Amino acid sequence: MKQNNKPILIAGPCSVESREQLQQVTRELCTVPHVRLIRGGVWKPRTRPGGFEGIGEPALQWMKELQESDLRFADNSPVRFCCEVASPEHVELCLRYGINSLWIGARTTTNPFMVEELAEALRGTGTHVMVKNPLSPDVRLWLGAIERLSQVGLRHLAAIHRGFSMYNTQSYRNAPLWELPLQLRRSCPGLPILCDPSHIGGNSQLVEPLSLAAMQLEFDGLIIEVHPHPANALTDGAQQLTPADFKTLTDKLNTLLSQQPTSSDTRLTPLRQQIDDIDHELLRLLAQRMELSCQIADVKRESQMTVYQADRWNAVMDDRLQLASQLNLDADFVKEMLEIIHRESVRVQMN
Repeated sequence: MKQNNKPILIAGPCSVESREQLQQVTRELCTVPHVRLIRGGVWKPRTRPGGFEGIGEPALQWMKELQESDLRFADNSPVRFCCEVASPEHVELCLRYGINSLWIGARTTTNPFMVEELAEALRGTGTHVMVKNPLSPDVRLWLGAIERLSQVGLRHLAAIHRGFSMYNTQSYRNAPLWELPLQLRRSCPGLPILCDPSHIGGNSQLVEPLSLAAMQLEFDGLIIEVHPHPANALTDGAQQLTPADFKTLTDKLNTLLSQQPTSSDTRLTPLRQQIDDIDHELLRLLAQRMELSCQIADVKRESQMTVYQADRWNAVMDDRLQLASQLNLDADFVKEMLEIIHRESVRVQMN
């Protein structure tokens, strides 16, 4: 996905609203280096009915016209578009109009039945398909959708991280939960992963810091919503950049990437070795702790005590959190870690 250490950029409006709007944003994005695809929502069913739900097939005709025009990206390659599909009918229409790059949205990824139908519609087409993460923080659903597409012979696949719907996302529209796309990368080492900072942030002011964070985490590219006049956008205006703001962002990304060293700093080697040693010791201590849990389980069975002792657990948690505070460790992190260890201890004692 990267060329000359630069990220692949996909940009364009949340929704295609008119021929003129699509023409304007396409012309402006063609001047930005490293833009390789222009995104545009064609079908936009909203969470609640009554709003703008997309132009539909006419938007595909406008895309086809622009792809067949003399317009070129900054590297002189032909203009190409991508859009979201949620049904076999959408796939058929896109391919009919020469749109060979598609993405599957978060709501669709959540539904294995729909992903299976899309996979069958795409079988044998060689289409480029990007899969957004599901709404819920479940890497298995995300991976399952990718596997279904791979099983029908699609080889040009990528993932899009657009954040996860949570009860409390603080300042974000969708919680980033960066550890989950990194987990997907461990499961699929060769799979390109792009970041969608527009949907994670839900606010144009957050697109830049989220994009820079994604590059620090070595994402392969970005898909960013860009609209000629965000204030007048029919969908998601608050999270869309103007073309000028998008160009400013790409300049900052190029500066960031040009400053990254080409090889690892030798000063990291001894520090990483110390981390390795500490991790090994942590695992040995965890093994000892679980062995003690087994011994405690024997005592509890002989004494006919229940496995879970609420008073003891509450006292343990209070004590450890006090120590964490003294050691300047984040309380939420320590609490989550202790709860994971406690669940495993209970499981061991139940066996």
